[in-house]
Amino acid sequence: MSDQSSQNQHTAPQLAGKPRSAYLQSLKSLDTEEGIDLVFYRPIGYAWACLAKRIGVTPNAITIASIFIGIGAGIAFYFPQMWINVIGMLLLIWANSFDSADGQLARMTKQYSRIGRILDGLSGDFWFAAIYIAICLRENITSDFFSQHHWVIWAIAVFAGICHGKQAAMADYYRQFHLFFLKGEEGSELDTASKLKQRLQELSWSGNFWKKLTLTVYTNYTVQQEATAPAMQKLRAALASRFPDGHIPQSFRDDFRKASLPLMKYTNILSFNWRCIALFASLFLQMPWLYFAFEIVILNSLLVYMVLRHESICRRFTHELATSKY
Repeated sequence: MSDQSSQNQHTAPQLAGKPRSAYLQSLKSLDTEEGIDLVFYRPIGYAWACLAKRIGVTPNAITIASIFIGIGAGIAFYFPQMWINVIGMLLLIWANSFDSADGQLARMTKQYSRIGRILDGLSGDFWFAAIYIAICLRENITSDFFSQHHWVIWAIAVFAGICHGKQAAMADYYRQFHLFFLKGEEGSELDTASKLKQRLQELSWSGNFWKKLTLTVYTNYTVQQEATAPAMQKLRAALASRFPDGHIPQSFRDDFRKASLPLMKYTNILSFNWRCIALFASLFLQMPWLYFAFEIVILNSLLVYMVLRHESICRRFTHELATSKY
């Protein structure tokens, strides 16, 4: 089976009708899509993407718009009135539909860029920074305990934010690694810190300030991802040594995909939708601090499990490469 035919098999079924096929082609892959996204956000995102394509709006412009909408949602969560919180929930859903649309539009129009990927990653950070600040300010006013111990909620929020960043980074990293085997290098946004550092050295601050600044942030982000997954780096090195031309056998790709696929559900839980459900539940319960507990206890436990499982898979395939199975 060729790489291209395998890619078509695993990414989207070939359905009759041009509009439906175009929609499926706007998705990264069915392997890595989350159920709520498939039935809700992706169809809405596709509609936004089609409209943006028609009127000439770029993916980066949609991403920037999502940042402002998401920050607006965070501000709405500061207020204890539920009707204002509901407005914030709707704004956050709107922002995430734009976050879906920018990627779909980029795939539809082939407008890929590293700055777009960086912006897309930062958009969620801006949303949740606003949400965290709003929750802290709200708890310091409405909670008897936190109003007497202001620093506690801020300390919890900072720790939850650090955890959130690590969880989202590794979920994205494992999805990109899965896509690398599923669709090849052109279908994945998997980077290496060494190449990014080399690119950084080639850029001067003079005349390239913003480009170098964003690339510096992204390089550090990639360094942290690689440091959390050492077995993955050994597997990537073994593949580069064994197949220097980059033509990894389809049998290896299929075997790794089969092993990695069960973990994709965990990467999806660590992404937006389940965080959103937990956040909305905490707001309806009038206990926003519960969202921080969800991130620190539930999602951190899931992250540790996912990392351990994925590292074990990578060690197994590195060993099989060394014993010449492929």
